[in-house]
Amino acid sequence: MEQEQHKDLYNDLAELFKLMGDPTRIKILFCLSKKEMCVLDISELIGMTHSAVSHQLANLKTARMVKATKKGKEVYYSLDDDHVEKLFDLAIEHIKEGR
Repeated sequence: MEQEQHKDLYNDLAELFKLMGDPTRIKILFCLSKKEMCVLDISELIGMTHSAVSHQLANLKTARMVKATKKGKEVYYSLDDDHVEKLFDLAIEHIKEGR
């Protein structure tokens, strides 16, 4: 019975890890963990087209991992909250300890 109660939680957690399982999205999250950036800046840093970066940002925004703020004509992205940064930092720490 308890597993059935947590089924949605398990599925949501699996989706979160699946989303973070893509190297392109990890690169984007890493960039945004340093500072707020626009699509152009992210594209140049990771060497991808604007449309490819925009597509990945849309996925991350849907999952509430990033948020968008419009400043004039430009849209800037940042990590949605400190939970995302903590999750990212803990994963990096875990990997570094294993090396």
